[in-house]
Amino acid sequence: MDNTVGSLTRFQKSLITGTILGDGYLRIIPGRKNAFLEINHSFSQKQYADCKFEKLKNICISKPKIRKGNGSRIAYRFYTKQHPKLTEFYNNFYENSYKIVPDNLKLDVVALSVWFMDDGSKCGNSNFYLNTQHFSKDCQINLLKYLERIGLKAKLNKDKNYYRIRFFNSSISKLKELLKENLIPSMYYKIGL
Repeated sequence: MDNTVGSLTRFQKSLITGTILGDGYLRIIPGRKNAFLEINHSFSQKQYADCKFEKLKNICISKPKIRKGNGSRIAYRFYTKQHPKLTEFYNNFYENSYKIVPDNLKLDVVALSVWFMDDGSKCGNSNFYLNTQHFSKDCQINLLKYLERIGLKAKLNKDKNYYRIRFFNSSISKLKELLKENLIPSMYYKIGL
């Protein structure tokens, strides 16, 4: 079982994986041993951030708080405690302080759903994207392979100077089917519900 004291549940590991692929950041403070996770969303996504907090609250320091962001942006964020399992994630997902895609990525439906809620978007009825511009092109090519392993075909799509992932039309119904079960109601708009 995954639920021993001090460990993370399988669901929490998937949520953290999706968050790291998306908007979350792991950090290790100089002089400290373990990493912590920062989850930072726009205040308009309060319901989503609160949902993440509820699922991770056993490893969190305090509840999400509002903070002024850049310009007129209002952010809503929280931090986890430093945790040895988060250090393992850090060692897998970061190289020279930059996010990478590890060779042993465990991409399941929960991780995909969280990743899509963080970075997914829909344009019209047939264009579904994962905004992966913060990853290198090689990392994005690896992500395409992981998506294919769960039955989703996609390609890289040039967005100005950067690439992002665009799902093939033939995979959209399967993508919606996989996501539908795990998206929270305030995120249904991302798949047209």
